[in-house]
Amino acid sequence: MSFLRMQETAHNRLIEHLLDVRTFSETITNPLEQEDFVIQSMPDVSPAKWHLAHTTWFFETFVLETAVPDYQPFHPQFRFLFNSYYNAVGDRHPRAHRGMLSRPTIDEVRKYRTYVNHALGKLNVEELSGEIRSIIEIGIHHEQQHQELMLTDIKHVLSINPLRPAYRSDLTLAENSDRQALSWSDFEGGIHQVGHAGDKFHFDNEAPRHEVLLRDFQLANRLTSNQEYLEFIEDRGYQRPELWLSEGWDAVQQLGWTCPLYWERVNDEWQTFTLAGMRDLNPQEPVTHVSFFEADAFARWKGCRLPTEFEWEHVAQTHQPALQSNFVEEDLLHPRSAPKSGDQTSPVQLYGDAWEWTASPYIAYPGYHPPDGAIGEYNGKFMSSQWVLRGGSCVTSKSHIRPTYRNFFHPEKRWQFTGIRLAE
Repeated sequence: MSFLRMQETAHNRLIEHLLDVRTFSETITNPLEQEDFVIQSMPDVSPAKWHLAHTTWFFETFVLETAVPDYQPFHPQFRFLFNSYYNAVGDRHPRAHRGMLSRPTIDEVRKYRTYVNHALGKLNVEELSGEIRSIIEIGIHHEQQHQELMLTDIKHVLSINPLRPAYRSDLTLAENSDRQALSWSDFEGGIHQVGHAGDKFHFDNEAPRHEVLLRDFQLANRLTSNQEYLEFIEDRGYQRPELWLSEGWDAVQQLGWTCPLYWERVNDEWQTFTLAGMRDLNPQEPVTHVSFFEADAFARWKGCRLPTEFEWEHVAQTHQPALQSNFVEEDLLHPRSAPKSGDQTSPVQLYGDAWEWTASPYIAYPGYHPPDGAIGEYNGKFMSSQWVLRGGSCVTSKSHIRPTYRNFFHPEKRWQFTGIRLAE
């Protein structure tokens, strides 16, 4: 195949991949009823209708309006309604009021998606600038981020309904394996390289690659289980201020935390709300929906700590485990217990199942500079008062994750599939 033919094929694959990802967003929302699309159960949650519209707004604003001469936006007010946080683009509808938008209807939003998808499908990628092609690739990963948010937001929306309705009743439980005992892997310290290297896609906050100094450390071979977290609860972990950071203890008192989000005590038995409705708590599965404060308090109770993001990345780069874990493609949409293997010391569950809180604040790498323009607002301006998570979850796309990927949330947030891995 000639070089030019190879280039054309690669460009065609870019648009095909884009439209495939866009189709999966619709697949996620297919099980929803009309009424489900509008509800905003808390400010962190966005209605499913808004996610569908916002990801469409991204491509219309940053790709089509730049790359297509005389492009006519679907609706002039959508630029205001579905902007998320891009100040350079203009004003926007308040985030906490997204659930008040009964109009446009979900049918009109679907027409909006069809209109934009049609325009995207007509793009001649060879005629696009390298900058626009890069924005298309960012947009693909941006939509995958919102697909994960759609699932976690839908879970929260349904959880506040006393009926505890299932998002999908056909979801199956993963088969339980024998519980893998907790063990530790030893890693030597020294000067190590972290951060993204090479030409493959990455977000700006994963670079530049740089050196860090690590001391010798140990990392738990698997995620913390529900059973282990139950022992923390039964030892009055939520009533012992000495285990908690000051802001964490304030959150416990003000928010009334006594267990992870979605856990409920029913007839003296623990149950948990899932995307398949209420289920008995499986003690072998990883504990999820815990805040950084809870993860940190549990680690203190165990006499351990949370790993830094650079320790986690060094382990992921050293072991280079295959991305054959529990991602959204597995269609479980729920964490599963750690697979038991002959090698009890090699870390498992580094990817998928649950995002792993680290002890690292979300700050810029040495030499980091955000991109110019509105796209520069994507990551850089959030580098304050948040903590880094690594590894992806059971609702993350497999093609979205990599060893250098840095997720970040405020320390009190719990509605994502967030879990715990211990370090020493």
